[in-house]
Amino acid sequence: MQSLLALLGSRHDVVGVVTRPDAAAGRGRRSRPSPVRLVAEAHGLPVLDPEHPREPAFVEALAALAPDCVPVVAYGALVPRAAREVPRHGWVNLHFSLLPAWRGAAPVQRAVMAGDDVTGATVFRLEAGMDTGPVLGTMTERVRARDTAGDLLARLADAGAGLLVQVLDAMELGAVQAVPQPEDGVSLAPKLLPADARVDFTRPAVAVDRHVRGCTPAPGAWTTIEGRRLKLGPVEPLDPVHPLTGDVLAPGELRVVDGAVLVGTVLVGTSTTPVRLGTVQPEGKAPMPAADWARGARPGPGTLLGRPDEPTTDEDLRA
Repeated sequence: MQSLLALLGSRHDVVGVVTRPDAAAGRGRRSRPSPVRLVAEAHGLPVLDPEHPREPAFVEALAALAPDCVPVVAYGALVPRAAREVPRHGWVNLHFSLLPAWRGAAPVQRAVMAGDDVTGATVFRLEAGMDTGPVLGTMTERVRARDTAGDLLARLADAGAGLLVQVLDAMELGAVQAVPQPEDGVSLAPKLLPADARVDFTRPAVAVDRHVRGCTPAPGAWTTIEGRRLKLGPVEPLDPVHPLTGDVLAPGELRVVDGAVLVGTVLVGTSTTPVRLGTVQPEGKAPMPAADWARGARPGPGTLLGRPDEPTTDEDLRA
């Protein structure tokens, strides 16, 4: 969205917009237009929304628009050669990592989960491989200590939109050089599925923290309690010198600290120090502070989150 708005506000002439078909959303599963489509239509732009860009009708419609270049952001489908060859300057992709790191659909989430200190955005020319094309421009962004994937993506989307316009400006002037990506430093960022967002409390507290923040807001970190799913907002690892850190909790063991429920101290054990729960969301309910949930749920001594012997249904993994 930010990139489209930046292009519309630039000196470049936007002749049309390519987007994915409208998807069903909400409880009624009604088809709803995407924000990108709404902006395009508000500006009187033709919208192409093929089921797949390999469709001959799409390639013909794209050729009829006669674009010099097709900038693309988070399109989510591989663009075939026939479509890539339509614009004389090719397709240029804004990707939210410093390539060749984190090639794939979830670069921001994977960077947070890996504990990267610095990430960024890259504009590169599309080719047959996934995120392998030569680089046209980059920018860097520090990953802050408490960033969720949503926080980081918002900043990268804003700054990356400016980078994309700068690259197109330079291409228009013939002042950009395509630099092949190095062979070293390649890492992959496959799409995160709901099953990937299940929290493993047998890992160290720092890894649990990164995992939850990397899955926030989507697909949403979760665990189970007594066979029911519990979604988790960002957690807080306790400092080794925190007075509550001395509580020895088994991985996944839940404890509401005596006399501290009103100030929100609900702990869960990991393989190192405990983590403090923030916001939780029980099945069928709205998100709430962990202390409010614990006050109603009244977990008993020895209650475990994410017991490995608890069954997980396919419905849970799709939710």
